[in-house]
Amino acid sequence: MLNIKLNGKEIKINPISAFNLQKEYTQDEDESVIIVNGFQISNDIELSDNDEIVIIKKGVMPKKEEWESMLSARHSPGVYNKLKSGKVAIAGLGGLGSNIALMLARSGVGKLLLVDFDIIEPSNLNRQQYTIEDLGMFKTEAIKRIIAKINPFIDVEIKTEKVTDENAKELFSNYDIVCEAFDKADQKAMLINAVSRDLPDTKMVCGSGMAGYESSNTIKTRQLMKNVYICGDLKSEAQAFNGLMAPRVSICAGHEANMIMRLLLDIEDV
Repeated sequence: MLNIKLNGKEIKINPISAFNLQKEYTQDEDESVIIVNGFQISNDIELSDNDEIVIIKKGVMPKKEEWESMLSARHSPGVYNKLKSGKVAIAGLGGLGSNIALMLARSGVGKLLLVDFDIIEPSNLNRQQYTIEDLGMFKTEAIKRIIAKINPFIDVEIKTEKVTDENAKELFSNYDIVCEAFDKADQKAMLINAVSRDLPDTKMVCGSGMAGYESSNTIKTRQLMKNVYICGDLKSEAQAFNGLMAPRVSICAGHEANMIMRLLLDIEDV
């Protein structure tokens, strides 16, 4: 008998191949995705004791337990559980924040606070994760709706208000990490100062310098000070003839999201 974990549940089973287990579990031969020990397989293999198998039926929304087992398998042992317990606040849901929010949701971060006061207008669509049907909606409400279509099992809290020096402590005091995703330099500085002053143990991940279409390789992640990390090239500000465009903004958002995940996994170096 083999002791294996199938879609998050420990079972005992006679020696069997992955494809034959798929047939028994789904009653079909080729309409599922099979992940064995974190890797999707395309060729049949014989299963071994203590293997972890996830079988995902195509086109069918899995139950919560199966969903979490899938994410756990896709990441690696122990990673998903840490991300699932993470609490991250995102201040600003524009080009940076909307992308970061969806990346963290796809990764299974357990609790997200999304803060923005603005509505979606047409010029946002060149780099932000919204569509025409979202025009006129509050960004907070639109992103929460989009996340629900991607990962309905995480806890998403929204605050449709402007972040200020006075309310930052109250907004973010219950979160492990605050992600700064503002457009304006003075707002970025305000939030860094407020969190560093009032929540000194809270880690921050910020963005600075991602405009235009210069080399992607100039966007980096740096540690600015204790508990403060900054992503970008530190110089490419949005201005005439050098606007904010989807590729570099998305690259910087990826840096921020990746650093947030590293911090949730207790990795503090860049």
